[in-house]
Amino acid sequence: MLGSKALVSACEMPAGVSIRAPVPAAMRSASRSGLRACPGLRQRPSTVYPGGAACGAAAKDVEAHTPGTNGVPKHDQAAKLSTAAVHGGERVGRPRVADSLTTPIVQTSTYWFRNTAELIDYNEGRFDSFEYGRYGNPTSKAVEAKIKALEGAEDCLVSASGMNAVTSMLLSLVPPGGHIVTTSDCYWRTRQFMQNFLPKMNIGVSVIKPNDMESLKQALDTYNVSLFFSESPTNPYLRCVDIPAIAKMCHAKGAHVCIDSTFATPINQQAIALGADLVLHSATKYIAGHNDVLSGVLAGKTELVEKVREFHHIMGGVVDPHAAYLVLRGAKTLQLRVERHNESAMEIAQRLEKHPKIDRVWYPGLPSHPDYAIAKSQMTGFGGVVSFEVRGGLNECISFIDNVKLPYIAPSLGGVESLIEMPAVQSYWGFGPAKRAEIGIKENLIRFSIGIEDVEDIWDDLVQALEYVP
Repeated sequence: MLGSKALVSACEMPAGVSIRAPVPAAMRSASRSGLRACPGLRQRPSTVYPGGAACGAAAKDVEAHTPGTNGVPKHDQAAKLSTAAVHGGERVGRPRVADSLTTPIVQTSTYWFRNTAELIDYNEGRFDSFEYGRYGNPTSKAVEAKIKALEGAEDCLVSASGMNAVTSMLLSLVPPGGHIVTTSDCYWRTRQFMQNFLPKMNIGVSVIKPNDMESLKQALDTYNVSLFFSESPTNPYLRCVDIPAIAKMCHAKGAHVCIDSTFATPINQQAIALGADLVLHSATKYIAGHNDVLSGVLAGKTELVEKVREFHHIMGGVVDPHAAYLVLRGAKTLQLRVERHNESAMEIAQRLEKHPKIDRVWYPGLPSHPDYAIAKSQMTGFGGVVSFEVRGGLNECISFIDNVKLPYIAPSLGGVESLIEMPAVQSYWGFGPAKRAEIGIKENLIRFSIGIEDVEDIWDDLVQALEYVP
C-alpha cells in the first residue's frame, strides 16, 4: 500500500550552518574522529599512537579486505571475518596506555589543549586529538573501525542504541518533501517512527510487502523517493529482501538503500557488497552478544555517514565509553557465537516443523520459508532467531510459553542466553486483537532467540513445554 505525503512542513536549519567553528569538511571529519588527516600532524609527547588509520594502516592492523568502491571486497573475505572481529580497529589509531592489550575505556567528557595554538591546529586538522565527548571518543572510534572492517564499509558511526542509529539516519538523509519506502514486516518502534512522526516533517512513507517489486517500482515512479529501508531478515517473520535487485531499482531513480542487518550480522550477510549504500545494526544484539549493553551502528558510504554524523553530533545520542568497550569485547567472539546460533537454530527449526503442535515455522534456512531462495543466494548462515506458530490461539500459546524452563521470557535477541517472547503480548498488546491482525501479528506467534546453550537441552525444554498445549 502506497502512503501519501504529509502536508506539515518542518523548520530546517540552512544546510551549511555548523554548530562549531568553520572547519573544512575534509579536515573536520579527521580532526573530530581523532585520526590523522595527513602525515606530519602534531601530537602531544605524552601520548603515543602506533599509527593513524586515515593515513594508511600499519602492517599489523587487521582489515577484513582490500576496499574497492564503497569498501566492497575485492576478494572473498569470509575466511578473515573472525580475525577482523578480534583485531579490527584495535591495533592502529588508538592511544596506548601502559601497553594495555585491550582497548582502554577513555572515561572522559571533554579533552584539554595546552594552549590556543594547539586548539587552532586541532580545528584546522594539524593536531591529532579529540575535543568533546559528543564529537568522539577513542574507545567508540575503535568500535567504528571494527565494524568498518567487518562490513567492508568506508565509514561507520556508533551511537547510543539501534533506534538512535535508525532515527538519526532517517532524519539526516530524507529531506522535507522526500519519501521513504519500507517493508510491512518491521520492528514496531521503527515502523511507529516512520509512519507517525516523519509525516509531521512533510516526509512521505510507502509501506510495501517484502520483495513486492511492482509496488516498489510504483513508489519509485510516483514519489521523489530518497531512501529504501528494510530489515533483512525482518522482525518477526524473518523475511529476506532481494538486496541486489532492490539496490539496482533504487539507484536507477537516485534513491539510497539502507539495510538493517541486525538479525543477519556481518558474519551471515554482507549487505554493502550486495549493493546497499548503508547497513545498520542494533549492536545491542549479536555484535555485543551478552544482553548487557545498548548500542547501534551505521556503516557505509562516507558521504552518507558524514551527514548522519553531523546530525548525531548536534542531537547527542552518544554511546558511553564503557558501553563501547563492551561492544568491542563482545564483537571479538562474534563469528564463534554466530556459527553456534546458526547451527542450533537450523536444528531447532527443522525439528519444530515436524512437531504436531506447531502450525508453521518461519526460518529462512527452511525450504518452506517464502524467501528461502533469496536467503540462500545472499546469506552464508540463517541466524539464531526462529519464529513459529503454536497450534491454537492466544491461550494455547500462553500455556506453552509459561512452561518453558530454559529461555527467559524477555524482549531482545542475539545474546548468549536464549530469549523467548509472544509478540502479541510483549510488543503489540496495546494494539488490541483487530489492529494486531491488520498488521500481521498472529496471536499464536512465538519469536525464539536461540542462545548458545546445548541444542539438546533447548529441544528437550521445548518438547516438555509443548505438552501443555491442548
